[in-house]
Parts: sequence; C-alpha cells; structure tokens
Amino acid sequence: MPLDTTSYYPDVPSSEPEAGRAGQPRAEVEKNDSPAPAPAPRPEPAEGPKWLTLACNILSWVLVPLLMPVYGVMLIFGLSILDIAPMHTRVLFTIIVFIFNVVIPMGMVMLLKKAGVVEDIGLNGRKERLLPYIITILCLGATAWFMSLKGAPLWMSMFFIGGAVAGIINFAVNFYWKISAHSAGIAGIVAMLIRIMRDGFPEPSTFSWLIAVILLSGLLGAARVWLGRHTAGQVLAGYAVGFCSVFFITLIH
Repeated sequence: MPLDTTSYYPDVPSSEPEAGRAGQPRAEVEKNDSPAPAPAPRPEPAEGPKWLTLACNILSWVLVPLLMPVYGVMLIFGLSILDIAPMHTRVLFTIIVFIFNVVIPMGMVMLLKKAGVVEDIGLNGRKERLLPYIITILCLGATAWFMSLKGAPLWMSMFFIGGAVAGIINFAVNFYWKISAHSAGIAGIVAMLIRIMRDGFPEPSTFSWLIAVILLSGLLGAARVWLGRHTAGQVLAGYAVGFCSVFFITLIH
C-alpha cells in the first residue's frame, strides 16, 4: 500500500490553480474527495459473559411478539371471568389463536426468507419488518373478528384490536426508526392484566401475575438492549405504544 506523504509538506501558494486528477482544479478535487456523511450509529451488543448473552437470546425468543396473543388468551381464560369456560373450549380457542398469530405469520416469514425478501427470521433489520408487520396486523384483526363471532366479551376482542393498533403505529414508525416490537407486545399484556383487574372479575392471583409480567417486561427490555437489537429509547417507546394501544382500546364499550 503506497504511503501518503502529502501531509508532510506545507501548501505552497501559487498564482495558478493546482491541477488535480485529469486536469481538475484543486478546489474541485477537494470537493470530490470530501468524505461521505457517516451513517447513523447502530446499537452494538454489549460485551460480557456468554451465559448472559445466551439467557437474553432465550428470553427474546420465549417472549417473541408473535406469542403475546397466545399468552394473552391463556391468561384471559385463567384469570378473568372466563375461567368458568370448559377446558376443551379453552384449548380450542388457544389453538386457533396460535394458528392465526404464530403459524400463519411464521409461515409467511419463512416464505419471504426463501424468496430473499428477508435475510433473518428474527427480523432484526428495520426494512425487513414492513411486510411481516402487515401480516401480523391482519392476523390480529382476524383474531378479534373470530372472538366477536364466538360471543367473547368485547374487551377480549379489543385486546387483539389493541395489538393491531400497536402494530399499525410500529409499522408507521418503522419507516424512520426501529421501535421495539418485543416491548410493545409484553406491554400489551401488562395493559390487559390491568384491564382484567378493573372489569374482568379477576382471580385473586391476577395481581401476582401482573407484578411478574412487569418484572419480565423489564428483563426483556434490558435483554434487547444488551443484545444490541435496540437502544433504551426504542425499548421505552415500544412500552408506551403497546401499553397505551391495548389499555385505551379495551376501554371501548
């Protein structure tokens, strides 16, 4: 690699413009050589014990946003007035929610990966999330429609509508900023538990579940920052979007 020695010598004033590449004036050469603007900084994974990184990855997959509707319906049947429903009804509804919100979106993501539209099924790239967001929003809307057809309480249907609203907000923000979908998903569960405690004839253990989920949401947000997937601001924004969307939508009567 040739050494650059131009910085060793001072510029000598000249009455004529100094020639550059292909006879270009000096000013034009300097203009062409100006460095390109640096890209926006991206969060980097923290350095630390491998077991901690592994634990953060496991937590991120166990609490992946696609599973939040499934966890939500399980908590609804276990902690609200719907705990009187027969077990086979609970299982059937949970399976349907799983198909709508996990099997179909994951199948579509796998097809998108095979087609080269996405590179990582974890959807860590901001641009890779656009189509999956649309699919997830449609699946949550279909779940809410199914619940309303089956005579579920309105607030239960609105839980899934709230998730769809959060998805729409995240979709719009995603054009400019990588907001945390993980944080939005688990914050929606927190809002739903508060809603059950307010009007859902809650079981005595509901408050304990609420505290546990709040603690999990904190651990999940810290894990996303530790892994370098999001900044603290993106995590907090996700919490705000997920909680407000579900909480205020479920207040509709």
